[in-house]
Amino acid sequence: MSTFAKRERLLLADLLETMGPEAPTLCEGWTTRDLAAHVVVRERRPDAAGGILVKQLAPRLDRVMAEFAAKSYEELIQLIRTGPPRFSPFSLKQVDEASNTVEFYVHTEDVRRAQPDWSPRELDPVFQDALWSRLDRMARVMGRGAPTGLVLRRPDGQTTVAHRGTPVVTATGEPAELLMFAFGRQDTADVALEGDADAITKLHDSKELGL
Repeated sequence: MSTFAKRERLLLADLLETMGPEAPTLCEGWTTRDLAAHVVVRERRPDAAGGILVKQLAPRLDRVMAEFAAKSYEELIQLIRTGPPRFSPFSLKQVDEASNTVEFYVHTEDVRRAQPDWSPRELDPVFQDALWSRLDRMARVMGRGAPTGLVLRRPDGQTTVAHRGTPVVTATGEPAELLMFAFGRQDTADVALEGDADAITKLHDSKELGL
């Protein structure tokens, strides 16, 4: 595993362990146990993980998720720490870095930001650039269900189009915050929204952002 993905994996595992199995998360209806089971299934059960994106496969995913959620919480944490088995595509360094850097960052924030006393995490510029690079590639997939046009903009002026349409709303913030916004975590993302007032309301309340 390479630098960012490995670091974020261990941070997530440590946080999940600290919070315990019944802590809330930003993932609707999920406790930390559910989130841990999701992470493990995604990496270790590709036969079921397709249900994350394909609705027809969702019932199988739900069954496998329930099986893993029934395991001991300590075992789930250890499976996250040790990473995917050799047969998993995620065991390849390039795939791990490309896919898991964002996955683990967002889920770490899902746990952190669901707590009443959470505070912003300071991220170094190199990591922010890495998140922006991934966001730029993923933006149109994450924003395809947006109810308005959506442009994501960094404070330095770099932009990426998440959804073409009118009226257009521009979300401005650091890459990590734009990532959380684009993944549907609008309520906790530190971004400034510019555009038509009704469009901003629709976008902020949209349940269609994210994968």
